[in-house]
Amino acid sequence: MARVAALLRRLTLATLLGWSAAAAASSAGAATADGVATPARDDQIVEQLPVHLGDAAQRRAERAAERAQRLQLQAHPDELGLALQAAQDALARGRRRGDPRELGAVEAALAPWWHLASPPPEVRLLRATVHQSQHEFQAALGDLDALLAAPGIALPVRAQAELTRSGVQQVLGHLSEAQAGCRRLAQPEFLALGDGVRRNALACLAELASLQGREAPAAATLARLAGAASPDATGDAPGWLQLMRAELAQRRGDASAGPLFAAALQAQPDVYTLCAYADWLLDAGRPADVLPLLKGHEAADPVLLRIALAERTLYGARDARARRDARTLGQRFDAALLRGDRSHGREQSRYELDLRGDRRAALALAQSNWRVQHEPADAVVLARAAHAAGRDDAAGDVWRYLRETGGRDVRLGIAGAAAAPFLPASSAGGGPHDATRQVAAPAANGSAS
Repeated sequence: MARVAALLRRLTLATLLGWSAAAAASSAGAATADGVATPARDDQIVEQLPVHLGDAAQRRAERAAERAQRLQLQAHPDELGLALQAAQDALARGRRRGDPRELGAVEAALAPWWHLASPPPEVRLLRATVHQSQHEFQAALGDLDALLAAPGIALPVRAQAELTRSGVQQVLGHLSEAQAGCRRLAQPEFLALGDGVRRNALACLAELASLQGREAPAAATLARLAGAASPDATGDAPGWLQLMRAELAQRRGDASAGPLFAAALQAQPDVYTLCAYADWLLDAGRPADVLPLLKGHEAADPVLLRIALAERTLYGARDARARRDARTLGQRFDAALLRGDRSHGREQSRYELDLRGDRRAALALAQSNWRVQHEPADAVVLARAAHAAGRDDAAGDVWRYLRETGGRDVRLGIAGAAAAPFLPASSAGGGPHDATRQVAAPAANGSAS
């Protein structure tokens, strides 16, 4: 996922996380130079398909609807309305299941218009969403800028493009650009679309304020938008808003993050929210709660990473389950590299540091990831990898960025004294998210599995 900002995770045209799921080349046979894997035996498992949310009857109904839609689209490939619906449905499934193959389904549905220089506006918006999901941020911005500059674009498409563009700019660390877009979205011209658009705009501005040192007023604003009596209360709000509040509470070191993550997951049971909650549980020293939370979703790489981290903490590096899952995860990452996919540096850095003990590799991946995206989790991963490698200076770009933006995050305490100026005031002396609460990196640079 990439991480994929909370702004991007609440879109009506649901954005994906950009995380790789189980790949055919991950655990089957020997991969060739072009990434194609040939099974060595007839009974060898080539791929573990995702276990989808919902009961069996619901899953059967969903699969039947998907098949019917594909057949209809095959019969009428040039019918724009049908293609748009199929593409939006694929994006929603991918977000929910954590399966990036749905991005291919989006492109296939929109194939007649995909490579046009000026496709229909709705196609261009979906194409930008796919580019963003694949971490092709400049391509996404090119489409979004063209949409917003074009005359006569329908108001809902403009609103969605403005929100998506602000989210991309936030991921890139261009907070002033993101803020300008959210302010435009709050203008009276969008009031005709209903209160939901204004709530999105105000939440966007509050989150951006929280990333620039104004955490307390931002938390109060988000609580009000969620209908909560106080920043500590959960209230009754959409999953994306609860998730935004949970992540802010997490950065502040506030215990309300736990109930907020749980509320977000109940309202929005997707892979991103599962992993965000699992990370909070790991940081809080509760790995035993991670395994039942994530059971059944192992096909998504970010889920398997959290499972392996929890297993290692609970059972030790020599445990057969921990070794098996760490090995499978490494095979998946290797397969992604063979496919030319280098968009998962944040997850891979954690894998190298916490599961293989290769501090140099973890630092290189974290640095490469930071050159592309600047979300809070990216800062934590780089600061932690640099500190583990004895190279606090290697996180200099993070400290410069936070000095410029005013950002604060209690999780940065893992980086030691260098992080002190960038911790929330209430946590400057340490707290429940200090280094002792993190998954400990192995002592050696070699593989622990």
